[in-house]
Amino acid sequence: MPVSLAEYPIHLGPGGSAATQPCFTGMEWYEAYADRTAGDGADGRLVTMHSFTTDWNGWERHPAGEEVVICISGEVVLHQEMADGTRNTVRIGPGEYAINPAGVWHTADIPNQATCLFVTPGQGTENRTR
Repeated sequence: MPVSLAEYPIHLGPGGSAATQPCFTGMEWYEAYADRTAGDGADGRLVTMHSFTTDWNGWERHPAGEEVVICISGEVVLHQEMADGTRNTVRIGPGEYAINPAGVWHTADIPNQATCLFVTPGQGTENRTR
């Protein structure tokens, strides 16, 4: 039976496991996800799909590993702030991807609209306002 990735993210765990997660309800959902999957440590990956019509209002970073961002539709402008303070800008369109290095702060601008697939090492994710 098909499941909507936009509603029900997937957790990829050790040993090649894949588990459907509860329905995504918003930012508070991530805390419960971290609790559910804490035993997988840095080996766990969260697979999500989100649609955007506005720029992100915050920055985030993932110290446990690299995040893959795949643009499905529209256009995304990723901004990465490296440890030495330099900034990188990466523009991706449909079928293209970018990698946010481990521990690098990143945010995104959405010129019009976009839908993206994310493969994220969720353990220890940090956020800050933009």
